[in-house]
Amino acid sequence: MHSLRVVSVNIGEKRTITFNNRTIETGIFKRPVEGSIFLDSEHVRGDTISDRKHHGGVDQAVYGYSAIHYSYWGKKYDLVNKNYGVFGENITFSELEESEIHLGNVYRCGDIRIQAAGPRIPCFKLGIVFKTQQIVKEFWQTTKCGVYFKVLTGGEVRSGDVFVLEKENTNQPTIAELFQEHRPKSINCE
Repeated sequence: MHSLRVVSVNIGEKRTITFNNRTIETGIFKRPVEGSIFLDSEHVRGDTISDRKHHGGVDQAVYGYSAIHYSYWGKKYDLVNKNYGVFGENITFSELEESEIHLGNVYRCGDIRIQAAGPRIPCFKLGIVFKTQQIVKEFWQTTKCGVYFKVLTGGEVRSGDVFVLEKENTNQPTIAELFQEHRPKSINCE
């Protein structure tokens, strides 16, 4: 996979929800935006990150997900159909294949450079978006986890931009392999 074309750029505003009799703040509800988003060293500007212990930071500055995966999930969940951002991703790429992207791969778009930093580990908040915790279990049964990227050089990204592979790190595991290593033996979805 030598290039990643941007299909949608997405941000989320802070929402307060109730889950299992607890009040929780979240930014997982992302929506496509017109224009561009700005990739910064620890986050996407204007995007809400409510749980800094588990989200955001240098190694999770940007979350990318594949539009191709939307076809797979759309057969199971109507919510997915043409609702980019529903997985909580900042960038929806036309094609992002976790089994071909190695930890440490570097992609460039103009002056912007991002580095594959790891898989997304799903939590109960994904289940809140889908209104069923079953999605978390199903997510773990695939390798359609998406990729967290570190921002090496920030800047504005918009739909239609293309990130090209600048450095492939084949001596490292793929994102899919890392995701499978993290797969729990049993999945408790609160």
